[in-house]
Amino acid sequence: MKKVLNLLAGVMISTIVESAFETGYLSVESEGLIHQILSTKIYQGSDLKALKRLYLAVERGSIQREVKLNLDVKIPSI
Repeated sequence: MKKVLNLLAGVMISTIVESAFETGYLSVESEGLIHQILSTKIYQGSDLKALKRLYLAVERGSIQREVKLNLDVKIPSI
């Protein structure tokens, strides 16, 4: 069961990240999903790498956030 959950979490994270890169935009809903997935602690190293890529793109301004508050996503260490 945990393998299935890891797979689903990875698919969701990669979908969110790819969507943000395609649109140049990260919605409040997407950020909420990211927070929910991270809170379950069901993810893989590749998911964290994708989130780090997203974080850096937001920091650079390549991707705009719907919410203009401080980026408070804590990406766990790999």
